Amino acid sequence: MEAKMQNNESKSNTNESKKKAVISARKLKKSFSNQDTEQVIFDNLDLDIYKGDFTVIMGSSGAGKSTLLYSLSGMDRPVAGNIIFCGKSLTELNDDQLAVFRRKNCGFVFQQIYLLEKMSLMDNVITAGALVSNNRKEIVKRALKLFEMVNIPPNTQKKFSTQISGGEAQRAGIVRAVINKPEVVFADEPTGALNSNNSDAVLDVFTKLHRGGQSIIMVTHDKKSALRGNRLIYLKDGQIFGQCDLGDYKPEDETRTKRLNDFLMEMGW
Repeated sequence: MEAKMQNNESKSNTNESKKKAVISARKLKKSFSNQDTEQVIFDNLDLDIYKGDFTVIMGSSGAGKSTLLYSLSGMDRPVAGNIIFCGKSLTELNDDQLAVFRRKNCGFVFQQIYLLEKMSLMDNVITAGALVSNNRKEIVKRALKLFEMVNIPPNTQKKFSTQISGGEAQRAGIVRAVINKPEVVFADEPTGALNSNNSDAVLDVFTKLHRGGQSIIMVTHDKKSALRGNRLIYLKDGQIFGQCDLGDYKPEDETRTKRLNDFLMEMGW
């Protein structure tokens, strides 16, 4: 088992040395205080996220996956350590500066979609785009291209989130997340509330984005979702317990599925 883990890590390190880090986290610590007790989520954690990678974070419940995701994006602050994101130290920015930075550089896709119910899908996307740009014409033009990419036709774009399926709403949520051309899309269990067909449609969108060069970090418990990434990170006991390079996604790739299953077995999944 140990030899296999080292082999996976050496392959990963070789590939990583050729890539540019868009996020570099060093000696990160996140903990919560409960009266006289400190609950440490992760400590002394180092991680690089590479431009153009589809990075998947897995681990058992309570391993700190979502907390790490929010820390890397600046939505949550670590208690120690530093995060360099596109050349900026997030730990040195105040709350207002962080908010501006996230609007320009981060896109978010959650399990709960959070579309504004009193706005159409198109208006939800335009509103997000207007936070960064005053050029409404360009925002609408980009939105139309993105809606076409995720297979949401014009008549559906005019509907409210309460009038469409969960899968359509999540795909619209992805359009909203990428309307401002973020450096990184952060996805937290994006298929967790969807049935199999809707889940596949959403994962297909992530695959298209990745093939187009979009950097993505996704937290998931789902092996089918994990297969879409090219790099898998496994968290355990507040540390990166192992990594696996899955390479480019190809449907019906049984070898890829076996590599993932073998790796997760090594990790104690």
